[in-house]
Amino acid sequence: MAVIAETLPVQSTAARKDVQQRIDAARARAIRAAYTTRFVAAELQRNPQDFQIVRQTRMVPGPGDVVIAKVTGLGKHKHLQSPASRRQLIFAGQEIMVAYGHRYAPDQFLAHVPQDLGPCQLVAGGGVASEVIEQHASIDQATQLEPVGLLVRHGKVVNLLDFAPLDINNDSPRAAHAGAVRPPVIAVLGTSMNSGKSTTLGCLVNGLVNAGMSVAAGKATGTGAGNDPNLFIDAGAFSVCDFTDFGYPTTYRLDYETVRSLLVAMIREQRASGADAVIIEIADGLFQGETSRLLADPMFAEHVDRVLFSAQDALGAQAGERILLEAGLDLAAVSGVVTASPLAAQEAQSQLSTPVIGTFELCQAEVATSLLRAK
Repeated sequence: MAVIAETLPVQSTAARKDVQQRIDAARARAIRAAYTTRFVAAELQRNPQDFQIVRQTRMVPGPGDVVIAKVTGLGKHKHLQSPASRRQLIFAGQEIMVAYGHRYAPDQFLAHVPQDLGPCQLVAGGGVASEVIEQHASIDQATQLEPVGLLVRHGKVVNLLDFAPLDINNDSPRAAHAGAVRPPVIAVLGTSMNSGKSTTLGCLVNGLVNAGMSVAAGKATGTGAGNDPNLFIDAGAFSVCDFTDFGYPTTYRLDYETVRSLLVAMIREQRASGADAVIIEIADGLFQGETSRLLADPMFAEHVDRVLFSAQDALGAQAGERILLEAGLDLAAVSGVVTASPLAAQEAQSQLSTPVIGTFELCQAEVATSLLRAK
């Protein structure tokens, strides 16, 4: 493990006192807000006088609660994605505004929301505070945080759900007045984190746009960050949303009914955009808890027309094909990291009945549009 640089002394739990502080305009400007807290940050900048920072001994944070924290030691994440998703450098001693959330990232951290407002960690650059349970052996220790207190507005702890523009329980005006036209929906899944899902989705979006189609895209599960939504926008999607637009910093450890409702609400929202096609990413791998349950749910096949699978290697491609076909899903193609190697792609194709398509081949209009046609 690398040594954490730039550390500040952290008070013991016994030395921390209850806090109730008003926020003036100068302090509101100085606090570094994160991507996950972007909707809260906009209101804080407009009306800082409505907010307070509160810490009480018995406070127990929950997922989505917004916390003002001091950076006490830099580790894995030395940058914090801004509300506009700029990678802003952070320094020990600065105050940042992030949200509590659980994290599931086999290549990085397994982390759970702590049971108090004691020291915790920044477990995602998009702005997630949590307590690290386990981590990958190859990465630095997490950046250390000392919570100053929870953000409170009108006597109520601020949660991301309070400021989210979309709601899983209530259709937006656009979705509520959607017509009967039902554009095709393709879900992009993968073997694991970093199997190439987001790049695969971006290339598919780009190929459909190159064919003259309007495309809406979304990311239904995962850990909040602006990278993937911005990739989808750069690829040409005209309507993009992710789970943070519904008020969730991450989807790990959400109750299943919420995850299910989130996927359905996102598909409804993007179908109502007037798009010719809707492409939705499902994070992590097929064995991840939320993903596994979604695939086994008849709802998934009702709302998703076809699946595009992203694999890291030939063996993963073969296993993924078997799992998806056994689930009764219409598997359009296999793509992703495996296709970066012609030899690996050939190995995969020799074992699959599903076509293997190079990630960047999906940018070709004829290749992308061919995936919209059911078998």
